[in-house]
Amino acid sequence: MKYFLLVLISSFSVLSFSQQIETIKTDSTVIYYGREHFLIEGTAIADSLKESPYDRLPISYKEKVREPVWDLSKASAGITVRFHSNSTSINLKWTVLNDLDMPHMASTGIKGIDLYTKYNNKWRYVTTAGALVGLKTYQNKSIPADSINEYELIKNMSPDFREYKLFLPLYDGVTKLEIGIDNNALINKASPNPVKPIVFYGTSITQGGCASRPGMAHTNIISRKLDVDCINYGFSGNGRMETPIVELISDIDASFYVIECLQNMDSEQVRERVRPLVDMIRTKHPLTPIVLVENMMYTTAFLDQTIETTLIQENEALKNEFDKIIKRGTPNIFYIKDNKDFLSDNEGTVDGVHLTDLGFLRYADYLIENFKKKLIN
Repeated sequence: MKYFLLVLISSFSVLSFSQQIETIKTDSTVIYYGREHFLIEGTAIADSLKESPYDRLPISYKEKVREPVWDLSKASAGITVRFHSNSTSINLKWTVLNDLDMPHMASTGIKGIDLYTKYNNKWRYVTTAGALVGLKTYQNKSIPADSINEYELIKNMSPDFREYKLFLPLYDGVTKLEIGIDNNALINKASPNPVKPIVFYGTSITQGGCASRPGMAHTNIISRKLDVDCINYGFSGNGRMETPIVELISDIDASFYVIECLQNMDSEQVRERVRPLVDMIRTKHPLTPIVLVENMMYTTAFLDQTIETTLIQENEALKNEFDKIIKRGTPNIFYIKDNKDFLSDNEGTVDGVHLTDLGFLRYADYLIENFKKKLIN
């Protein structure tokens, strides 16, 4: 993002996929189950094509995209896990890739995991597994507790079968995840959602900056409220309508595509890249809706005339390209204007740009309102 620089640790220890196989582990009261016992959603890429099942890009893209995009793709933003169990407790073990910290975003949002359950046919928040601090003993080794985490999410429940959903970290990667249940309970992998996913391509806001916990990123809020899988291609500072990512999302059979990249682009890039993006998707999906979203007006823009002018010019450039696309007869292209009331009280961000939970909830509701007007019967 032009007004915000996020430095992400890029020294990754790459594990082969064979090292990612998650085996069942036990203690006296809890059995831990790995990858084969739950459904991973928020991705359209097979495990075998990725370094980790929780990555967002296939390994083949390491040489196709710029290094910052590849590094950011290791964050598990938008990746979720769904399962059924009759356990009276739910426990987690998970290993994060970078143990990343940022001064303006809660650790629970960066590398924590949220637990939700289906209650009265709606997703209801239960609790958050946060990365702990200090040192702990794991497999007879003293290690930082926020690299390999073990957390009891909830206990003392009735032994009824429930459906659960985990929302994974937004700004750190996950290399391993295990779900622990009572040693006399069952865990069943959930069935895939029959509805085609919504695909989002965007910026740090799309990635979830700066939600206090993973479930509060707007793509995850939309996923719950519409009960649909959302695939998140948000890359902090690097959502620029670039050809490799557009090619990748074009391969996904989506309900529709949401393009919200303007925070990372200037007016000239908008004029150069919008129509090629639409043409590339249309080549493979002639009728699937494409939604172009304006940049929101940053909170300082009511005083800073330079920022205000820049944002207005970018939105005008997007609208001009949209009008040209409509004029040439391309079908099912939709446009969502900036909601000028969205941040009018200046209470929805951490820094005038990146959203708090309040900002994300407002943004998600605004998008859903427009989706229902334009796309969803």
